[in-house]
Amino acid sequence: MKIKILLSILAMFLIISGAFAQTNYTIKAGVSIDSIPKEFYGTWRVSSKLLSTNSQGSFKENNIDLWNLSRSGNVITLDNPFSGAHASITMDEVKGHFIKFKKIGDYEGQKLTDSVKINLAKDTFTGVNNVKLEMISEEDGHVMKSQWAVYSLKGEKISGDSIKK
Repeated sequence: MKIKILLSILAMFLIISGAFAQTNYTIKAGVSIDSIPKEFYGTWRVSSKLLSTNSQGSFKENNIDLWNLSRSGNVITLDNPFSGAHASITMDEVKGHFIKFKKIGDYEGQKLTDSVKINLAKDTFTGVNNVKLEMISEEDGHVMKSQWAVYSLKGEKISGDSIKK
């Protein structure tokens, strides 16, 4: 029971912003910071619904969170103002208003990966979040257990952009 509660909390943080990021990630080569639409930045109300998982009961069925997406120089950050969660994200692809980004972090021997794909409109977005939680052996670094979940995402803009140059 305790592990299910912990995994539910971890899944919520993954969807919010990858709260357990230990490392800062910057824009990947090939993705121009200037190609990211300005509508991407700001505070969003994000609802997510579990579509599929290999670990029933470990991930929450539905979530409602706040994402604050901001830019400072060449670093894009996703924050949750309620939980205090903070993570830098890696932009994998930007094609017009299609945006693909990722967050990878470590937490107590577990590797947490959020891979998010969204289609951005002016004040809304829809998309998918693929969440993967891997338990890593401290002895040799191999993956002992892997859990995943796929969520549908809907975002509604709450307030304007947060760009600091």
